[in-house]
Amino acid sequence: MSTTQVPDTTDRPGAIHARPVRHPGRWLAIAIIVIVLAMMVSSLVSNPRWDFPFMYRVMIYQPVIQGLLHGTILGTIGAMVLGIGLGIVIGIMRLSENPVLRGVSFAYTWFFRAIPRLVLLLLLGTGLGYLYPKFDIGYFPFSQQLADLLGFHADTTAFSIDVNAISSTLIMGILGLGLSEAAYMAEIARAGIQSVDRGQTEAAQALGMSRGKTMRRIVLPQAMRVIVPPTGNETIAMVKDTSLLFAGLSLIDELLFQTNTIGTRTLKIMPTMIAATAWYLIVCSVLMIGQFYLERYFGRGFGTKASKKQAKQVEAVTLREGAAAGGTGGM
Repeated sequence: MSTTQVPDTTDRPGAIHARPVRHPGRWLAIAIIVIVLAMMVSSLVSNPRWDFPFMYRVMIYQPVIQGLLHGTILGTIGAMVLGIGLGIVIGIMRLSENPVLRGVSFAYTWFFRAIPRLVLLLLLGTGLGYLYPKFDIGYFPFSQQLADLLGFHADTTAFSIDVNAISSTLIMGILGLGLSEAAYMAEIARAGIQSVDRGQTEAAQALGMSRGKTMRRIVLPQAMRVIVPPTGNETIAMVKDTSLLFAGLSLIDELLFQTNTIGTRTLKIMPTMIAATAWYLIVCSVLMIGQFYLERYFGRGFGTKASKKQAKQVEAVTLREGAAAGGTGGM
């Protein structure tokens, strides 16, 4: 007959009545934050100089809406399309084995990263038209210069661009902001490409893929996980940098210019500035939401927690495979 051994618990300590660590600093910080927020709300409600009704009217003025759509939103889209497209090309050139391509891409990023965007816009808006009032485009590059060098007097110009006519337009603003943005996007693209394991490229080349196809189909889709977050930040920054078009190119079809003009005419500077601030906050908030979903989309499978639906699908497949293996083994 077996006997049950009762464990000896005489040497065990008693129940530990632990108390959580007190954090008086947290409560003090919360109290300070609540007091500051209450003071801010009281100032917004009690100070008539904010003039929120007039601010709202300024926000929906037709010139302000037009400046928002053309100068801010369209300028941001155009500059980012140019910057991302050119930046990816320059970033790939930085990684090329050709020393000429590497040197050109390095010189581009060095120059445009060192020049402030306001200075660049001033140079394009005033200096470019002074140096080259008329830009002739030949049937092939440098065709007119080559003809003059050889002594021919034939006109090989396909069409001409009047630089002074576009020096204060949105086209010049998109060009200036896009060229500057391309230098930053080149470094972002280079970092994203270098984050992809070298074995991915080697495996694609072993399958017979060309370098261009490997970059488009294998490397860049995986590099997007690293490229998207800073690109979203650059897009949000570009929305704010479109306000430089007012100072650099004297562009009148722009949000800040329109609100500043209304404030100067009505002598209500603060409500008009708050109106511009409100529109910048709205546009940037929408872009932040879009950036969040893009990051979640391109971050799938990289250390992210699977959803409940995905977990159930994996569990169902595992059980089905286990049942099939069990049935095969029993035969």
